[in-house]
Amino acid sequence: MRVRPISPDRLVTELTERLLTVAAGPTVDGSTPPAHLRVAVDGPPAAAPDRLAEALIDPLRAGGRPALHLRAGDFLRPASVRFEFGRTNPDAYYEGWIDEAGLRREVLDPAGPGGTGRVLPSLWDARTDRASRAAYQVLPPGTVLLVSGALLLGGGLPFDVAVHLVLSPAALARRTDPAQRWTLPAFARYADEVAPQSFADVVLRVDDPRHPAWVQRADGPAESLP
Repeated sequence: MRVRPISPDRLVTELTERLLTVAAGPTVDGSTPPAHLRVAVDGPPAAAPDRLAEALIDPLRAGGRPALHLRAGDFLRPASVRFEFGRTNPDAYYEGWIDEAGLRREVLDPAGPGGTGRVLPSLWDARTDRASRAAYQVLPPGTVLLVSGALLLGGGLPFDVAVHLVLSPAALARRTDPAQRWTLPAFARYADEVAPQSFADVVLRVDDPRHPAWVQRADGPAESLP
């Protein structure tokens, strides 16, 4: 595995360029690219995946692509389901906090091949524990749809590109809010069972957000997107 240090600004620039290339060009099998590009920006809260996704919006638009950022945190299951086994149960957090069926039904399938392009930007308001009542949006042709959050990969969600933000266990523990450290076993389980570093299209090490690094796998360049 090769790790290439990169500045935060350069990281955004290079990632934008890669997404624009994928959105515009044919896939590896020679087929045309999808009408919309569904991108997972996956990482624990300590890695700030929402911040990275938001930072990509303006550069993507400047590159000629409509872009929309949605948060997986707006697609949580109701509190009665999330907290069935307590408010700090790492296995429940790992297995059942995100409403994957809702995210797929309301966002990823409509944005996918043959979909309507009509997506719901949020499904559930965790603060009020009620439906968000958001209005549907119709994606302009060629939209890059960025979905950010934790534990997004390995569950069969149909993303076209997977970006994974990773921290060492020590850095993750250090940078996780003390009130949220009960989630650490969930991320250890995710790394062990799903191993997103082994298949994500882009892997970024963010132990220190001021000094990120682009990771290239030994079995092939993680820097190459499909």
